[in-house]
Amino acid sequence: LFFWTSCEQTYLPKPKGLNRIDLPEALYQALPDTFPYQFDFSQHANLLKDSHTRAGRYWIKLDYPAFEADIEITYKDLRQPDNDINLLLTDAYELSARHNVKAYSQEESIIGLPNGQAASVIELDGEVPSQFQFFTTDTTRHFLRGALYFNTATKNDSLAPIIEFIKTDIIHLLNSLEWKY
Repeated sequence: LFFWTSCEQTYLPKPKGLNRIDLPEALYQALPDTFPYQFDFSQHANLLKDSHTRAGRYWIKLDYPAFEADIEITYKDLRQPDNDINLLLTDAYELSARHNVKAYSQEESIIGLPNGQAASVIELDGEVPSQFQFFTTDTTRHFLRGALYFNTATKNDSLAPIIEFIKTDIIHLLNSLEWKY
């Protein structure tokens, strides 16, 4: 009897597995003192100069090599005649609106910053190139805009834990932001 029951095998389909994503501890470092702004950014990101041909002097990328992600940060000095605050704000909203073709939703929030100013953060859901964008300004001298991009074809639902991890880094960046006058 034991022989007959021990040889019987029941095959069950295995459920689909998801990639395991081990997220590191959030650790931060100060931006070098060569910029007109100062903030803390993740130690898991590499600070790179933006290499785009139209990049401004203080445009940077925070590259997360382990996640194939970048935060692209642009800076404008509002004291320069070509940098009109109204045009920059319009441009920031238009850049996020371009994703509406593929976005399921777009949610904007205004967050108060410790420096007494506010930042606008825009979260986009769907298969969009940029899931999180932000900008802040003191309205007289400085304008800073950033966007999160992934250099991978992985679907955003699979990237959700990484997106949340980097969003936390961006909120820390904004909360530690200080302008240099």
